[in-house]
Amino acid sequence: MDRKVTNRVAPFAKRSLGQNFLVDSGYVQKIVGAARLTSDDTIIEIGPGRGALTAKLIETGARVIAIELDSELIPILEKQFREYDNFELIKADVLQTDLSIFATEGRKLKLVANLPYYISTAVLQHLIEHRQHFSDMVLMFQREVVDRIVAMPGNSDRGFLTVLVEAFLSVEKLFDVPPNAFRPAPKIWSSVVRLTPKDENRVLSGKEKQFEALISAAFRQKRKTILNNLKAGAGQLKISEPANLLTAADIEPTRRAETLTPEEWIRLFSYYAA
Repeated sequence: MDRKVTNRVAPFAKRSLGQNFLVDSGYVQKIVGAARLTSDDTIIEIGPGRGALTAKLIETGARVIAIELDSELIPILEKQFREYDNFELIKADVLQTDLSIFATEGRKLKLVANLPYYISTAVLQHLIEHRQHFSDMVLMFQREVVDRIVAMPGNSDRGFLTVLVEAFLSVEKLFDVPPNAFRPAPKIWSSVVRLTPKDENRVLSGKEKQFEALISAAFRQKRKTILNNLKAGAGQLKISEPANLLTAADIEPTRRAETLTPEEWIRLFSYYAA
């Protein structure tokens, strides 16, 4: 495919959808490069927006499936890319979409997305549920979200999202993106990360929701000890004696949840789910 895909003007960004459209061609190219695409790949793009990134993805020859929620952008994207047989546009909420239907037998999907802050956690939870269908996921978040995702044990940025992501995905921070790379320009920087599904953990396999419930309760109030937080959530978690659970997992009850290592979380969950 030797044609260049052109980008045309589209509607204004909507605050209600957290839209900030990437317009800097240099950063567009860096994201496409990070996706490591070949013409044999199928890539899901969440929120193509005005199509700047979509255009470059199409030029790689990969099959591009773009999922867009904004109905005003749909006819513009359809018109812009209708000539390309490796492009498919779906009007849908990605959180309500079964991503497994796009995977072909023996070939895993790739993914790119520029995510607004307000749906970052929900989309990550959704991707974790579908992780077995992906080989690589390149996502752009607000930089503070990435700081939380990569925070090490003991770091105050560490929280529910950190523990959830590191249990199921390997994370590699790639580069930062300045506000002036977007229209409209946000007040904050963004960061791009590559997420790669980890080998299946037998302790967590099929129990993602249970694990989410446990870590959510443990981080209920970050300034409290993990024991006090688990006591507060004991009824919902159906834990009769939180102190005994922590003792069995060899975790000091006076510690805060942010200090636990990935290995300690798995050990704690193994006793909880037993």
